[in-house]
Amino acid sequence: MRAGNLDRIIEIQRRTTGLDLYGTPAETWAPVATMRAQLLKNATDNHEGQRGETTDAVLTFRMWFLDGVTLENRVTYQGQQFEIIGVSEIGRRVGLDLTCQRVGR
Repeated sequence: MRAGNLDRIIEIQRRTTGLDLYGTPAETWAPVATMRAQLLKNATDNHEGQRGETTDAVLTFRMWFLDGVTLENRVTYQGQQFEIIGVSEIGRRVGLDLTCQRVGR
């Protein structure tokens, strides 16, 4: 993995529980790390479901290894949130390939 190819900025976020203005527990997302990444694949998939025809954006990012990244995390890229649907380790803790799908379709 060449550092010059890591030309995108992504933020890894983890789900946390906080309190809203009324003291009620509410789920929020807290930043874990801001990483440089390479966008490997940008694909769209059109399919018809219960909500009609939808378009899903699927992105694959390659980044340096970060311990603790799981499917429970999410990625923010260019102001959009993506759920992580696949994590692949590159080498022995050298890097990660994150396959992500846009949240909110």
